[in-house]
Amino acid sequence: MAKRSLEQRLKEGPVIAGEGYLFEMERRGYLQAGSFVPEVALEHPDVLKQTYRDYMNAGSDVVLAFTYNAHREKMRIIGKEDLLEPLNRSAIRLAKEVAKEHPTEEALVAGNISNTNIFDPEDQASKDKVRSMFREMLEWCKEEGVDFINGETFYYHEEAVIALEEIQRQGLEAVITLGLMGENIMRDGYTVEESCRILSEKGALVVGMNCFRGPDTMQPYLEKVREAVDGYVAGLPIPYRTTDDHPTFFNLPDGGCSCHLPTETTFPTSLDPLYHNRYELAEWAKEAHQIGINYIGLCCGASPAMLRSVAEAIGIETINSKYSPDMEKHFLFGKDKTLKAHNANYRSKA
Repeated sequence: MAKRSLEQRLKEGPVIAGEGYLFEMERRGYLQAGSFVPEVALEHPDVLKQTYRDYMNAGSDVVLAFTYNAHREKMRIIGKEDLLEPLNRSAIRLAKEVAKEHPTEEALVAGNISNTNIFDPEDQASKDKVRSMFREMLEWCKEEGVDFINGETFYYHEEAVIALEEIQRQGLEAVITLGLMGENIMRDGYTVEESCRILSEKGALVVGMNCFRGPDTMQPYLEKVREAVDGYVAGLPIPYRTTDDHPTFFNLPDGGCSCHLPTETTFPTSLDPLYHNRYELAEWAKEAHQIGINYIGLCCGASPAMLRSVAEAIGIETINSKYSPDMEKHFLFGKDKTLKAHNANYRSKA
């Protein structure tokens, strides 16, 4: 099949987008929590390729180049600015290699820019620096031939606008998603739906939300965005049980922990007991699809198995759906007639 563009795919139905490489690389042991810099693209390219592959096989239509936090400011902080360009180009090239492996239609490759954590609405110098940081990364994306750009996790509306402007400067399509902090409003005063409406009107192909919030605390805002925006809308929550009292994963408590945590809260390395299971995430995906969310996925903390459940919930058979759960032949819980019947007596006692 000829490779369709992102817009063509969106016109024909929902697009699945697997994100969350940051936590996945840390979980696999190839990225340091805290600094969260994706040096794995240079140090362990085989590991990154396999991770890309795992998410693509789980249903992602997009191989997102892992350059989150691979911007000049973050590289300055860790003293490795000389690795900035090699890291960005390597992440994209590895993504392109994996995208070509898709057995039915080559996956899309997205370049990635994100929140810089230096944006200050009162400081023009910071805005100029942000623009410069985006521009150099996007020039490399353009040269490496990505299909579109994913600009993500912006908690300032104006920073998202700068990202969109620089993406458009390169003549590339833009997916722009916002990270809504616990104030429930963008940090420069815009509501998330107002910000998304403006970004859509300015020409972003897809707008919406990603990260920070789980399904329960993101969905109400996705509904507002869907009502405010005429174009395509994205929803990519984290897979954690956030609540109205604790709407983001930055301050989620774990009342059952008996040990002393090295961090103030469970974020980022003690979130394990707070996961949604895959079936809860699948129910969210159905709900998101029903209200017209077009670009659907999961963010930090998501596993390929979770993403596969999301894809299957909205009617998409993935490459690895052949490995989806089937308890028919399980020795305790299966119904296959060839199983030893007496084992069923131990189901409640196992």
